[in-house]
Formats: sequence, C-alpha cells, structure tokens
Amino acid sequence: MTKKFGFTLAEVLITLGIIGVVAAMTMPTLLNSTNGAQYRTAYKKALSVLSQAVVLNVALDDYDLSQTNANDDGATDEASVYALFMNRMNVVKTADANSSEDWGASGVDTVKFGSGATDNYTLFFNDGITFTFPKATAGCTAGNATVTESICKGVIDVNGAKNPNKLVTCDGTTNSWNSAVDDCTVTNPTDMYPVKFYDQSVLPATDAAEAVLYGGK
Repeated sequence: MTKKFGFTLAEVLITLGIIGVVAAMTMPTLLNSTNGAQYRTAYKKALSVLSQAVVLNVALDDYDLSQTNANDDGATDEASVYALFMNRMNVVKTADANSSEDWGASGVDTVKFGSGATDNYTLFFNDGITFTFPKATAGCTAGNATVTESICKGVIDVNGAKNPNKLVTCDGTTNSWNSAVDDCTVTNPTDMYPVKFYDQSVLPATDAAEAVLYGGK
C-alpha cells in the first residue's frame, strides 16, 4: 500500500501567515521605492521640457526669461514668464489658487497652494505636471557686470494636486528653501521640487532637488 504525504491544514495556515507578515514588512518599502523612481523620472522630464520651451521661445519670439515682464492679468500677448510657457507648452488649465490644497513649507513664501497662492500662477500641463511661480516674476537673469541679478523661483509638482504634495528634502532634514546641506542625499524622492530659472536655464533651487537630479537611479 502506497503511503501519501501532504501538508496539514495547520502547516498551510502557518506558512500563509509567515508570508503575510513578510509581505506586510516589505511592501511599504517596495512601494516607496517605486514611487520615488517615478517621481525622479517625472522631475527630470519636467526640467527638460521647461528648458526646451524657453529655447523654443527664443527661436520663435526672440526673448528669453531675462527679458520677461510681470504679468498680473494672465495675458499671453506680452513678453512674460506666463506667456512664454502658455505659448510653448501643452497647458490644459491654469489657476491662481486651489483651496483644496494647503501647502505651506516654511521659507518658500507659500509659492504653491495655500494662503498666498492668489499671488502665484499654477500651470497644469497635459502630462499631469504643474509649474507654480509668483505673478510678479520678471526679468529672470543670473546677472553680469551690467545687469542686476534677478534669479526667479518656482515649484514643479510632478503629479499635480495629488498627494503627497511634499517638498523634497535631504535625508534627516525638514523643509527649507535656503539652507545648504553638506553631502545631501535623498533616499525617497517626493513629488515637489523647487527650481530656479533665469536667462535660458531652468535648474534645481535646493540641495535636495539637485541631489535627485544628479543622484542617478
């Protein structure tokens, strides 16, 4: 008579329980890593397309960011940062504010959504990325011997109004626009990136944003 071997119900349940515990411990890390990679890729893409838009505008309308004027009425027939990106990118919606969001990272002058957002423009692109900057932004230039420096700043959100709506920071630090961090590393990139722009350049504005751009992976 052949004797058959198999697992008992208790053994199966114990095995499933162990698998469940291991999955519960590893899934959050895996998801964070996946989201971080997506945020990093989207951020690099956003910087690239914004820079290309400036170069294209120079070719077509013969002005770059250093030659822009302030634009408080949303007109697209004048030389402004607003008009430049509206005319050269696929903008599906614009906003002065979004009361459903409340982003108030210290030291950033509420440049995105929240209490001070009525002083800013937010451009929503067709790929889900948003770009926010103050309405008063004008004459964005790095400066030289004859031109006063006026580097402009804004925020890229790679997934728009969706959460987490969190400013990227160096590991072990809190939100800060201006502080310098030695050997900044960003293990888990988030969705919001401060940028500075002038002349024909759009670049990271903080150590953390720079670390994500040049950190590989």
